[in-house]
Amino acid sequence: MYGDDSHLVRTDTSLLERMIERLVTQRACLDRAVHLVAQLTGPVVELGLGKARTYDHLRQLLPHRQILVFDREIHAPQAYVPDRADLYLGDFRDTLRETSERLHAKVVLLHADIGSTNRERDRQLVDELAPLIDELMCDHGVVVTDREMRRPHWERLPLPASAGNWTYYMYRVNKRDG
Repeated sequence: MYGDDSHLVRTDTSLLERMIERLVTQRACLDRAVHLVAQLTGPVVELGLGKARTYDHLRQLLPHRQILVFDREIHAPQAYVPDRADLYLGDFRDTLRETSERLHAKVVLLHADIGSTNRERDRQLVDELAPLIDELMCDHGVVVTDREMRRPHWERLPLPASAGNWTYYMYRVNKRDG
């Protein structure tokens, strides 16, 4: 139901090779998503700053677009930490809910890098986050994530041909009528 994470326990490749596959996949998916939302207006969300690799990539691709960043705590080098006005620290469930009430425009692109090796915890987190993410998203917005998220009106998109051998998901949000 929530996708294949066999890449986390593979022994036929090194940790370095698996990290390379992950980064290649993330880059390909983010590059494709940026293209898909080019004509939409609104902010971008990075859910999970981590070491700020994907955040920095998004900044390079979208230099004139607001990027809101969410994480529990900061682990990134200071040079890659967003301005305080665009940074939301705390539990995703709380900060997303609070932000939804304050946003002036719907989100066009959301990247969620939230997975761990604890599948049950991830499943519970995704079940709680998907409706909150859905509330933030604009019609035809794109969600890119390392965990499968299901919403009735989200269309799963194929990964780009340039994606690596890493489990990742892309969705177009087709808002429901009414």
